[in-house]
Amino acid sequence: MKPIDLFESIGELDEKTLQKCRKVKSQRKLPRWMGAVAAILAVALLCGYFLYPRGKVLTAYAIAEAVYPEMAPYPNESSPNLSGEYDAWRASVKAQEQPDGYSDGLEGFFANSIREFLSGQAGENRAYAPVNVYLALGMLAELTGGSTRQEILDVLGADSMEALRTQANAVWNAHYRNDGMTTSILGSSLWLNQDISYVPETMKILAENYYASSFQGEMGSEDFNKALQDWLDAQTGGLLQDQIQGLELKPETVLALATTIYFQAKWQTEFSPEATIPGTFHALTADLTCDFMHSSTDNSYCWGDNFGAVGLPLGNDGGTMWIVLPDEGQDVDTLLDSQEVMDFLLSKGSWENQKRLMVHLSLPKFDISTQQDLCQGLENLGLSEVFTGAGDFSPMTTQAKEITLTQATHGVRVAIDEEGVSAAAYTLMALAGGAPAVEDEIDFVVDRPFLFAITSPNGLPLFVGIVHTPC
Repeated sequence: MKPIDLFESIGELDEKTLQKCRKVKSQRKLPRWMGAVAAILAVALLCGYFLYPRGKVLTAYAIAEAVYPEMAPYPNESSPNLSGEYDAWRASVKAQEQPDGYSDGLEGFFANSIREFLSGQAGENRAYAPVNVYLALGMLAELTGGSTRQEILDVLGADSMEALRTQANAVWNAHYRNDGMTTSILGSSLWLNQDISYVPETMKILAENYYASSFQGEMGSEDFNKALQDWLDAQTGGLLQDQIQGLELKPETVLALATTIYFQAKWQTEFSPEATIPGTFHALTADLTCDFMHSSTDNSYCWGDNFGAVGLPLGNDGGTMWIVLPDEGQDVDTLLDSQEVMDFLLSKGSWENQKRLMVHLSLPKFDISTQQDLCQGLENLGLSEVFTGAGDFSPMTTQAKEITLTQATHGVRVAIDEEGVSAAAYTLMALAGGAPAVEDEIDFVVDRPFLFAITSPNGLPLFVGIVHTPC
């Protein structure tokens, strides 16, 4: 039996009245990635390995379990069958590739949301995961209907639900990689209240297009909260164990959706640890002493009217990390208002103003984490009905009334060192009821606030951020 067929076993259960919840305003900045949550719908995108737990507590609640694509491991260079293993690896990578144009139409949402969610906090480190929020809103659209759904489609730039499902599934598969060298895994799960009945067809759609596993139990109970924590902890490889321990679903929760992503890749050419030395970073309010990595490589240098940029390739077609440095005297925050910068970030590596140079790069190591409340930004982008209690959530359930989006929190962590990059993000949604001179070589010294973007092999922006204080 296919996992999605098991959704048919969801029976009609006794009705439970949903109490209308007060609107919760999230803190702009928390000491932990994720605090305690009162959620009807939770969409969490976190850093982690796909290590699916098989504990008795979790298994007891399982209704359906997603089956992920299998990938051949990247071959060991000492293998006696190197050629054959490489062919198998390449074939499995190719199997995840999507048709040309699969991401067409996402540029508007990416550009608008990058501006919306990175602007406004001068001097603070900020980060945002565009693909994360896109998939979260896609899943939210599946739970809504009528004009409520249309608002979400308009924000995402989708013509119809059918088009959104096709594109979301393509985005999921295009960004799935688990070959031992590059890891990019998106997981999702449904956490269902045993006292509420749900529309099986909607559950099937989420399973088919978002690879959603499902679990059902007593909301707010210690065991069910433990099952959720175990699932998230396994998906994140124990990296966020302390934060996950504080995650709970309240008894009035109707439905929780948890999605996870883990991204980790090594540089194509690693930095030498011996070349990492202290240096001065000119932050907005003070000079900081940070550890700077150094390299000299033949690379493409890109530029615009008020910025320069270099890309750091990730190994084995793992994507690229772009470092975008504003020109001297330019505020890094003004780059967000530049259409040219947005065009560059979404150019998928095809940029007219670029030249191959010997780039002498000085880049500070950093490990930043940020959190922000998305509610106002989502309203600014065009959503309204999900916040009023008048939204149509009938595709999810017809039992609970006046369902309202009370919390939408987005947290991101990005870290780089000599070996590579690790990045993670989560989105939590709670529903209650002048051009530089072109030379043969260039010193690219990142010693002042800068913009970065981690793009997938397809060129889509997985993470975008501003670093004001790397250390």
